[in-house]
Amino acid sequence: MVRFHFAFALRKKLLGLSGGLDVAAARSRCCLSAVSRRGTRPLRPAPAPANSRPSVTKMSTASKTTLDPSEMKKFQSLADKWWDETGDFAALHSMNDLRVPFIRDNLLNLNGGRKSGGPLSGFKILDVGCGGGLLSEPLGRLGASVTGIDPLEDSIHTAELHKSFDPVLNSRVHYRPCALEDIVEEAEEEFDAVLASEVVEHVSDPEAFVQCCCDVLKPGGSLFITTLNKTNLSYALGIVMAEKVMKIVPSGTHDWEKFISPVDLERLLESRQI
Repeated sequence: MVRFHFAFALRKKLLGLSGGLDVAAARSRCCLSAVSRRGTRPLRPAPAPANSRPSVTKMSTASKTTLDPSEMKKFQSLADKWWDETGDFAALHSMNDLRVPFIRDNLLNLNGGRKSGGPLSGFKILDVGCGGGLLSEPLGRLGASVTGIDPLEDSIHTAELHKSFDPVLNSRVHYRPCALEDIVEEAEEEFDAVLASEVVEHVSDPEAFVQCCCDVLKPGGSLFITTLNKTNLSYALGIVMAEKVMKIVPSGTHDWEKFISPVDLERLLESRQI
């Protein structure tokens, strides 16, 4: 049975707004969510019938893609800017103060606490849509073995170049220029955790995307998804304010129609019997 736990956080650094708007951002419930195959008490327990196992239909990679060409075009022009902490991806750099401890603590809590070596030593993690490696690198420094994938070769080149400045990461972090569906068959049930941070709102088929994420998880593995909630306030702050007024996120980065709420994400998983 899949178990869910959601965390909503005040992202003061994300938008760099004044106190009043920070409160509004929290109320909009821009969400950091984790979906786990084992872990804390589920938000809404749903017992499965005795002696039954859900049937999961794996995605045919030959006939399905989760890539959105228009989204690829947006990020192609930004591929060399990932590590400018005051530039177009400043918000993602700031979010690491929230998402790295969240991922670390949940993995440790679900798997019996710290191991010898780094806190995440022994964990094999897939970072989907890794871009320039903003999340892959800090997790690698915590001891995890991280595979970062992104369909844009230029973003992967940026990630490889930045990784080269830290010899510690050479044996821990590896990048591949590919889509998630390209590795499903070869990496079936391979990873302890799969991360999709600020990605699901950019794919063409969220249901197929989440299915692929689960296909590459080991039994008992954890899926972490961070994304903007779909509320009127998230539109006002995440698009109007951030993109058009303050211009701290490139204009056109987000399409509010593609935002997804935690409830809808949970329903999506349940509909697929994941």
